Amino acid sequence: MYRQEKSSWLKHFDFMILDMLCLEFAFLSACMIRNGFGWPFHNDDYAKFGIVILLLHVCVVFFLDSYKDIVKRGYLIEIKSVVKHNTAVLLSSFVYLFATKQTAIYSRIIISLMWVIGCCVMAAARLVWKRVVRTRIRKRKEERTVLVISDSHNIEHVIETFQMQRFENFIISGIMIYDQDLIGKDIKSVPVVASKDTILKYIKHNVIDEVFLSLQGGDSYIELMINHFINMGVTVHIELSPLGTNIGNRVIECFGSFTVLSIGTTFVSDWQLMVKRIMDIAGALVGLVLTGILFIIFSPVIYLQSPGPIFFSQKRVGRNGRVFKLHKFRSMCPDAEERKQELMAQNKMNGQMFKVDDDPRIIPIGRFMRRTSLDEFPQFWNVLKGDMSLVGTRPPTVDEYEQYELHHKMRLAAKPGITGMWQVSGRSDIVDFEEVLALDTKYISEWNLGLDIKILWKTFRVLAKRNGAV
Repeated sequence: MYRQEKSSWLKHFDFMILDMLCLEFAFLSACMIRNGFGWPFHNDDYAKFGIVILLLHVCVVFFLDSYKDIVKRGYLIEIKSVVKHNTAVLLSSFVYLFATKQTAIYSRIIISLMWVIGCCVMAAARLVWKRVVRTRIRKRKEERTVLVISDSHNIEHVIETFQMQRFENFIISGIMIYDQDLIGKDIKSVPVVASKDTILKYIKHNVIDEVFLSLQGGDSYIELMINHFINMGVTVHIELSPLGTNIGNRVIECFGSFTVLSIGTTFVSDWQLMVKRIMDIAGALVGLVLTGILFIIFSPVIYLQSPGPIFFSQKRVGRNGRVFKLHKFRSMCPDAEERKQELMAQNKMNGQMFKVDDDPRIIPIGRFMRRTSLDEFPQFWNVLKGDMSLVGTRPPTVDEYEQYELHHKMRLAAKPGITGMWQVSGRSDIVDFEEVLALDTKYISEWNLGLDIKILWKTFRVLAKRNGAV
């Protein structure tokens, strides 16, 4: 999944709230300086005007686009912007008072003082908060890795342009030169990691979230390459150029300083991802309480039946190839992983997954826990950490992932989940990995919050009926 860029006011909603607080503080301070230290909102007229100020502030934000490039602006430009914004609010206030014939009710000294205090407080608050935001952006850069593809004569300009954008929340992890094989060299301190012949293999085996494509011409191979990227779950940003149009699901947006045609499996908004994350955190907190109860009940039984650790931890592959450690209640003997090779001949799955009937490695209590999916509960810790989601695709093991073909990486375009479309669509009966892939692809391409809620509801029904592990 790819998080689409928001409009500037929504992207900086935190600054809007901060400015609201500053304006209210300025108004209260001005009232107290003029009229004494009583609470001014006891007066209905001033209480109403306090609300009007906030509404005028929102209108000014929309009309002046006050937060465009706010994180990138320097100190002097920011102070100028604050003065401009507060002046617009002040003038709007006078227009409102004149239009509603209330000029005699409110003190002009209070409104003027509010402008002075507002400029000082808002400028200070914005500058401090920008430092916080910039620090967060620097820490968040590793969450989005971008591979740049360009021609040999254009690549230096592209990299220089990106490097000038100090506060973009992505990192350029590597370069591919389309018309030359320069693997091993550095361009503007960024390594050339792939060539035309090795690009697909490189993306398959490395963490790449997005590809930025800047080529002066177009040919059929470029479109073929783009389709391979999309089939692997990687979002593609194309600097607008005369490429063919036989590629779907596109949106035009800004990427750094470039206007690009972004192509991906599906596009989601920040508010959708925010709600999904809130659901994950709420579900994880409830799930961890239940995990604690299950630990008290089952840990003695697990240890008595099979001495060893209560929890089983294993490296799994998450979104776009990120490796994390998944946790479960141990339902097998301690040497289960070592004995896996002995059972490969009994694998009932066709493809890059492993599943056998009547697995001899499972301990007695483990069969009950797997049938009721109680062994999955420690994964709520992975959800709380952000490695997983409540709903998503099941994360493959590292050895399964290493056997993936190019189009199989599509399963990793979204954050893995405890449950998902495969789990509620007859998991025990599906033995073809390509069918699993089709269900996961359907989930990713059609994702919305309603689908997550629907899958969660189906999960509870499946668990209630005990139709196999979920």
